[in-house]
Amino acid sequence: MIFHLCLSGLRKEVPRSAMVSARLLVLSLFSASLVGSQPTESSQQVSSPPAHPAGEPSLSIDNLSFPWSRLRLPKYIIPLHYHLLLHPNLTSLSFTGSVQIQIDVQNNTNWVVLHSKGLQISKATILDQNLTHLSEQQIGIFSPRVLSSGQKYFLYIEFGAELAEGFYGFYKSTYRTSTGETRTLASTHFEPTSARMAFPCFDEPSFKANFSVRIRRRPEYISLSNMPVIKTVEVSGDLLEDQFAPSVQMSTYLVAFVICDFKSVTGTTSSGVQVSIYAAPEKWQQTHYALEVAVKMLDFYEEFFNIRYPLPKQDLIAIPDFQSGAMENWGLTTYRETSLLYDPLTSSVSDKLWVTMVIGHELAHQWFGNLVTMEWWNDIWLNEGFARYMEYISVEATYPDLKVEYLLHTCFAAVGHDSLNSSRPISSPAENPTQIKEMFDTVSYDKGACVLHMLRHFLTDEVFQRGIVRYLRKYSYKNAHNQDLWDSLANVRTQITLTVSKAMMNTWTLQKGIPLVTVTRKGARLLLRQDRFLKTVLPSDPQWSTLQKGFLWHIPLTYKTDSSSTIHRHLMTSPTEEASWVKVNSDMTGYYMVHYEDGGWDVMTKLLSENHTALSYKDRTHLIHNAFQLVTAGHLPLNKALDLIGYLLLETHTVPLLQGLGYLEAFYHLVEKRDESAYILRFFRAIIDQQTWSDSGTVSERRLRTEVLSLACHLDDPPCVKRARQHFTDWLQSNGTLNLPTDVAETVYSVGAQDDHGWASLLHTYKISLSEAQKHKILYALASSKDTSKLEGYFVFILLELGLEGKVIRSQDLSTLILMVARNPKGHYLAWDFVKKNWDTLVQKFQLGSFCIRNIIIGTTSQFSSPEELTEVQSFFESIKEQASQLRATQIALDNVLKNVRWVQRNLETLRKWLNEQMQ
Repeated sequence: MIFHLCLSGLRKEVPRSAMVSARLLVLSLFSASLVGSQPTESSQQVSSPPAHPAGEPSLSIDNLSFPWSRLRLPKYIIPLHYHLLLHPNLTSLSFTGSVQIQIDVQNNTNWVVLHSKGLQISKATILDQNLTHLSEQQIGIFSPRVLSSGQKYFLYIEFGAELAEGFYGFYKSTYRTSTGETRTLASTHFEPTSARMAFPCFDEPSFKANFSVRIRRRPEYISLSNMPVIKTVEVSGDLLEDQFAPSVQMSTYLVAFVICDFKSVTGTTSSGVQVSIYAAPEKWQQTHYALEVAVKMLDFYEEFFNIRYPLPKQDLIAIPDFQSGAMENWGLTTYRETSLLYDPLTSSVSDKLWVTMVIGHELAHQWFGNLVTMEWWNDIWLNEGFARYMEYISVEATYPDLKVEYLLHTCFAAVGHDSLNSSRPISSPAENPTQIKEMFDTVSYDKGACVLHMLRHFLTDEVFQRGIVRYLRKYSYKNAHNQDLWDSLANVRTQITLTVSKAMMNTWTLQKGIPLVTVTRKGARLLLRQDRFLKTVLPSDPQWSTLQKGFLWHIPLTYKTDSSSTIHRHLMTSPTEEASWVKVNSDMTGYYMVHYEDGGWDVMTKLLSENHTALSYKDRTHLIHNAFQLVTAGHLPLNKALDLIGYLLLETHTVPLLQGLGYLEAFYHLVEKRDESAYILRFFRAIIDQQTWSDSGTVSERRLRTEVLSLACHLDDPPCVKRARQHFTDWLQSNGTLNLPTDVAETVYSVGAQDDHGWASLLHTYKISLSEAQKHKILYALASSKDTSKLEGYFVFILLELGLEGKVIRSQDLSTLILMVARNPKGHYLAWDFVKKNWDTLVQKFQLGSFCIRNIIIGTTSQFSSPEELTEVQSFFESIKEQASQLRATQIALDNVLKNVRWVQRNLETLRKWLNEQMQ
C-alpha cells in the first residue's frame, strides 16, 4: 500500500475491549452433554475455555460465554480454501453472501474462532448442524462431536451487510459523468484488518489460503477480482454470476473485488501476462500511460527477481473514492485516480513521475508482500520498506529520463521523524487495529527504504540482489520474519556478507533513532564518535545522557578523500575510531548524520564556494541537509549553515538548489518579514529570471521551474505575479479551453485565486473537471488566498465544509485540503480550529490510527513555534486523552512543536542579524 501524501502531490482504534476490536466471530462446536461440565480425563485432550466454577449454573445456549480472550486468533485451526459468493446490490447499497471455508484442525477442539465485523450472520453450519447462537458479535454452533486433530472440515456461513461508508471493507464509491449523472460502484480495501468487514474469515496475514470467488451482478456492470473470470452464467433474466479461477495461496488482506461500469485498455507482457487498466468511461483516455508503465514494470521485476509473476493477469483500477495512494491486492491493484491516470494536457512532469513510482511500488508488492508476506504486522516494513525502495530501482531502470531524485528526500523525511524521541524501531509490537494502522508510517516506508539502500551499497548491487532473490524463493507463498531476510543476505557467501550479522542489522531494526557520526581532527588524523541524533534535547540538557544510554549502531561508513574519487567502505562497530577521512557518508548512501567539529564545517563551506563540483550533487545536498539539521539539534550555529548555502549562486543542479531554497522558504514563513522576502528574491534573481513559462526542458529543469516560480509568486515578485496574472486572464477568457503549461498551472491558478472572480471561476472548474491532476492544482490554489477575511468566509464555510460534506470535494481529499490550508501562513490557525471543532467527525471518517488522522494531527501543528501554541496543543490533546493516548502521532506533534519553540528561542535573533547583514 502507498500513502497519498497530502502536500507534495507526489506521494499506502484501540478497542473498547479485546472482543470489540477484533470483532471475533465464534463458532462454538461442542456436544450438549459437555456444556458447562468439567472436562473429563481422556486420551484426547480438547482445547476449550476454562472450566466453569463449582456452584455456578451451567451455560445454556442463551448465556454462552465467548471462548477466546486474545486479540490474535488461535493457531490450531488453519483455513485452507475459501469458496466465496457475493451479491452486491448497487441500488440498495447492500450485499449478501456466503462462504464455505475448508479448515484443518491441528488440536482437538470444540471451538472455531474467526473474524467478523459489522456482518449480519443469518446461517452458520458445520458437520451439517444448524443450531445457532447469535449475539451482537458472536455465533455459536453446537457440534455432536469434537473436531479431531488432523482432520479437515467445512465451515459454511451466510451473511449480509450494508456497503460500508468510508474507505475500508466492501464499500461504495460514486462518480459523476459530464452530464451530471451520479453512478455507483462497489470496491474493497482490506489492509490491514478489514477483510472481516466483507466476509467472515481468519483475518491475519499468516493464515494464507486459496480463494474461489463468485460475484453476482446486473448485466450493465462488470466484476473484477484477483483472478480472471473463467465462466459467466445467467442466474436469472437480469442477474449474471461471474466465476473466477481459484487463487494462489494468499493472505486475506490481499483479496479484492470491484463491481463497476468502467472501461479498460489492455496489453501483454513479454511473458504473456495480460495487463489491463480500468477507469470511469470518460477517463478512459487517461489510462494509456499507466498501461505502458505496468507492462514495462512487470517485465523488469520478472527479470530482476528471476521469478515469474505467478498470476495470468494484472488489473490496475482507478477508484474515485480511495483513502490511500494505492493498494497491492494480488492481480487487482487499486489506486487513487491521481496515482494511476495521466492526462498530457493537465498532468505535470511531477504528476507523471508520481504515477510511474506508485505503479512501481504496487507491482513490487506482487513479490514483496504478496508472494512473501510478513508473519505479523510488526514487520510490515518487510513489505513497505522494500516496495518504497523498489520504486527508485524500478523507475531508474525503466524510465531513466524521469531522473528519480527523490530517494534523498525520502531519507531526509525519515531523519526528520527518527530524530524525535517519539520515534519507534522499524520492527515494533502492534496488536490491536489502531496500533497496526499506525505501523504504516514514515518509519516502515521511508526509514525501511533507506536502511535497505545503505545495505545494498555496503554489500554491492550483485550481492544484495542475489540475497533478496534467495529470500523470495525460500519463502514463496509463506510468511517471513525480520531475521529471515538477514539470514538470506548473509547466506550469499562473500567477504562482505560475513559482516552482515543479526547483531549488525538488529541495531537498525530493533532500536529507534538515527546515529550522528562526529568527525574531529586529531593531528593528521580524524577521530570518529557516534551518538544518538536528537532534535528535541540538546547536549547541554540534563536528560541528554539518559537518552543516549544503550544506543549503539553498526554503521557501514563510506567516505571520500580529496586525493581520490574512490569511495572507501568501513564498518564502524564501536563508539570511537580513528581514520584519515574527509567527506563521510558518500552520496548519503548511509542512514546516519555527520558533524564536522573543529572548523570542519568551515572547510566544507570553503570547498563549496571554491570548487563545489568536487563533490557530487548528492553530497552537496547531503551537506546542506546535515548542516540545518545540526542547527536544530544544537550542534551548529545557524550562521554557519547559512554561510554554507552561500555557494548556491553557483549551483546548477536542481536537487541541492531546491534543498537550500526550501530552508530559506521555511525561514520566511517563520519570520514573515519583507527583509527575508527581499533577500530570497535578490539571492535567486538570476535563477528566477532564467525560468520560462512552458513545459520545455529536462525533468530536472521542469521541476526547478515549478518550484522557483511558485516561490517567486508566493513572495509577490512583481514580474512573476504579472506574468502569472496574464496567463490566468488568457485562460479565463478562453472559457477554460486554453491549456496552461502544466509545470506552472498551479502557480497561475494560485495568483488568479487572489480575487473573488478568479476564486469563483476556479471553484466552478473544479466541479466540472474530469482531470484529477487539474483538480488537485486548483484545490491548492483555492486554499492559497492571502486575504484573511476571505479565508474565514470561503475556507471554513465553503471549502472545508464542502470537504466535510464529501460531495463537491470528496472526503478522500479532506485531509489534503486541511493541510493545504494549514500550510498557508494566513490559514494555519483556521485549519487547527477546524480540526478541534470537527475532531469526532474526522475520526469517524478516517479511523483512529490511519495515516490521514496522523497527517492531520502533525500537519496542522507543524508551524506552531511559541510556548503559548505548545500549551494550546497540549490542552487539546488532553481533552481527547482517551484517543490521544492510543496514538504515536500526538507525541510526534508535541515533539515537533517543542523543537520549533526551542529553535526560535535559540536562532531567531541570529537569523534577523544575518539577514540585516546580507541586505546592507
